[in-house]
Amino acid sequence: MVALITGVIGIAAAVTIVILIRRDHLHVRYGLWWMTAAIVFALLGVFPAIFDEIAHFFGIAYPPVLALTLAVVVLVIKILVMDLERSRNAIKLQRLIQRVALLDSDLRSIQQRRPGGEGADAHTHESDVQTS
Repeated sequence: MVALITGVIGIAAAVTIVILIRRDHLHVRYGLWWMTAAIVFALLGVFPAIFDEIAHFFGIAYPPVLALTLAVVVLVIKILVMDLERSRNAIKLQRLIQRVALLDSDLRSIQQRRPGGEGADAHTHESDVQTS
């Protein structure tokens, strides 16, 4: 009965992930991680003996220990990948902020060189930047 429930949970998770990807709530890159987990759950639910055989092959007497160990390893890898991506995004954001600051500086210098100095356009531009 537990195997059937695990299989149903895996299939339901896979269907949910596909729906989230199709509705653009989940990026495909992240959906692949979750889809893999859902497929593994479904396979282990439908064919629980596979996991017992894998554990036996590695000399593990109690197969749930293998499941927990693999789960921890997968979670650590997922966290590492998330940290790498967050670091890349932080670098991109910093460069984008710097570029916007340079463009804003260029725009101000161009507006100051125009006859009339800073006009209504400069004031409007500053309020747009502050509100967004």
